[in-house]
Formats: sequence, C-alpha cells, structure tokens
Amino acid sequence: MPLDRLRDYRPEPEEPADFDAFWEKTLAETARHDLDAEFVPYDAGFATVDVFDVTFRGWGGQQVKAWLMLPRARSGPLPAVVQYIGYNGGRGIPYSWLTWSALGYAHLVMDNRGQGGGGKNTADTVDIGPEGNGSSSPGFLTRGIEDPYRHYYRRLITDAVRAVDAVKSHDGVDASRVAVLGGSQGGGLALAVAGLRDDVVATVADVPFLCHYRRASQITDAGPYAEIARWLSGHRFRIDEAMETLSYFDGVNFAARATAPAWFSVGLMDKICPSSTVFAAYHRYAGPAQIEVFTYNGHEGGAEYDLPRKIGALRGVFGQ
Repeated sequence: MPLDRLRDYRPEPEEPADFDAFWEKTLAETARHDLDAEFVPYDAGFATVDVFDVTFRGWGGQQVKAWLMLPRARSGPLPAVVQYIGYNGGRGIPYSWLTWSALGYAHLVMDNRGQGGGGKNTADTVDIGPEGNGSSSPGFLTRGIEDPYRHYYRRLITDAVRAVDAVKSHDGVDASRVAVLGGSQGGGLALAVAGLRDDVVATVADVPFLCHYRRASQITDAGPYAEIARWLSGHRFRIDEAMETLSYFDGVNFAARATAPAWFSVGLMDKICPSSTVFAAYHRYAGPAQIEVFTYNGHEGGAEYDLPRKIGALRGVFGQ
C-alpha cells in the first residue's frame, strides 16, 4: 500500500463489545495477588550503573523476571523507562541494556514468559498457562486462540501492566514519570499498557506487532502472523472465532484507549509487521501521536539511528 493511502488508512476496528470488561476482570484478578517486587543487587562490574535482578508477580500471581538499571550517580528519584522485548526474546543479560540508564533514567527491562528461544536474548520466566489451552500452531499467537481467557497474550499483557507497578515501587523511581516503550512485540505491549493504564506519561512503539490481526494474517507469510494463517488453514471454518479471540489483544483497540503522547515508527518494506497494520493502530491512537516513516527499511525500522528522536521526545515529556 503506497504511503499516500497509508496516511488515510482507517479500517473499521474489530472490537468485542466486552473488551473493557474483559480487561477489567483480568487485571482485577491479578491485583488480588501481592506484587511482591524484589530488587536484588546484581554485580555486573559496571562503574556507572547499578543493576538489580528483579522479580515481581504478574498474571495469576506468577513470578516474572526483569532487570532494573539505575545510574549510580543520582540525587533523588528518577524518571523511568519500562521496556518490552520483541517476539521470542527475553531479558537476556544486563550488558545489552545500557542506553537509558546512561541517559540518566531508571530502566526496567521485562522478561517474556515462556519465550527466549529465538537465539538472541534468553528468557528466565516460565509460562504456566491454564490447563487445556487447546490446539495451536508452533509459536505463541495461536496458543489459546479458541478462548480469550486462555490465550497466551492475556498473560503476557497482564505481566506488562504489572511491570509498571514494579518499577514504580522502587524508591529510586519517580512514580509520576514512567514511560513505556518497545519494538515489534515490545511495541505492541507498550500500546497495550498505554491503553490499560492512565498513569504512563509517554509511549514509544517501534514497528509494533500485535496489530490488525486479520489483515496481517492475510497479506504476509513472514514472521509470527503466519502462525495464524497456518492454524486457520487447518481450522477452515473457525476464522471468525479465532479473530474474535485475537481482537481482545489487538493494538488497534488498545490504541483507541491510550492518551499519553506517543511516538510510532514504521518500515514501508516491513514484511513481518506490514505498514498498514501499524498505520491502523497509529490512526486510532486517542492521544497526541507522531509517526516516523522509514521508506526503504523493513522490520528493523530506524534501528539505533532513530534513538535521537526518541531521546528528545522523552526528555520533553520528562521535563528535562
């Protein structure tokens, strides 16, 4: 789809009538479990950054891992950045995550439950899902696709919401200045959290995944969206059922509820998260939003070259 059409692309959303009730119930169930956030000092050998091995309780009270990095030279609570990781990755090792603490921010990197098999960053959080997830194709998108209450992303998105609570509970963090960010799956999770919480001050969603599932599964055979097509190729008469389940986890629907200032990015040659799916979420975003278009880039988007834009955006939001 050419850029001029993308700028006007506003598809009719697929949103279940009980979307808000579903998430209110989900988060209320998890809120009954104490957060139990623990921050254990981790000796990474850094001269300027303090690292903490973090554990908190996410969906169902289950333990979720994270890293917290804090600048060693600090004189009071700091603004915080909560970062979510891409598909099949995990928190890995703290040496991979130094940018935001180097800029003077508290930086929490949440692990992905049950992921980490993608060959880059490993994960340390176990996914203990409901019994009887049903049939699924390899991967996570169709795990529990027959019932939104059993779907994998109900658990991961709940973890992501609780990660904000975890970072806010640390006495080195200014709880009134917390931003969420991520790329690909991490961008989709950032949109979800921004739509489910009213206390984040900024959202950065790079080439976000988990958006506009029906179109994504019909126009690309690359990356995770192909899992949906693979499952539906066998379950020929269950398309509407599957799409209804996925609509509870669609970034397009979360975006419509998010009001914090947002910065998106998109690669027009992205085969993994097609540009039309990103624009669908961007156009429905309820708060002020900007999008950076990388015409000749794929799923890498702006990569590290886009960092100055995001750094400037967060400095403005944090009042620095």
